[in-house]
Amino acid sequence: PNTIVDDSQIGDRCSVFASVVRGSVLEDGVHVGPFSHIRTGSRLGAGVHIGSYSEVKKSRLGDGTKSSHFSYIGDATIGRNVNIGAGTVTCNYDGVRKNQTTIGDDAFIGSDSMLVAPVNIGARSVTGAGSVVTNDVPPDSLAVGVPAKVIPRRKGGSGAK
Repeated sequence: PNTIVDDSQIGDRCSVFASVVRGSVLEDGVHVGPFSHIRTGSRLGAGVHIGSYSEVKKSRLGDGTKSSHFSYIGDATIGRNVNIGAGTVTCNYDGVRKNQTTIGDDAFIGSDSMLVAPVNIGARSVTGAGSVVTNDVPPDSLAVGVPAKVIPRRKGGSGAK
C-alpha cells in the first residue's frame, strides 16, 4: 500500500513499503521503507536495507549495506556491508556542481555525520557521531569532530592508537 514503483527493476524477495522507487534497480532481498524515496539512477545491491525517511539519489550501494533511517545519500558509491547511521547526509552540492562521495567496504558511518563531497571514506573506517568530514579518510581510520580529524586505527584492533 502507498507505494509507487516507476521505470524500475525489483529483484526477488524485495519489500518496498509505503515508499517511492523511480528509475532504479533493486537487487534480490532489498528492503525499502516506510516513507523512503529511491530516486533515478540508483542501484541497491543484494540485501540492502533502506529504512524509514531516507532518500537515495543516483547512488550505488553494495551488498548488505544498511541505512536504517533519516538519511540522504546522493551521488555516492558505497561498498559492501557499510552501516550508515541515522541522520547522515552526503553533502553533494557545492553551489556549482554535484560531487561524489565514495565509502569503502565495511565502513561504519556514525549518526549525524556530514560527508562533504568530494570525499572518500576508506574501507573499514569509522566516523564518530556528529562528525563533519571534509577531507579523505584513509582505510582503517577513525574520523571525529568538526571538522573531522583522522586517527589511524590498529589493524585487527577495535580502538584508536
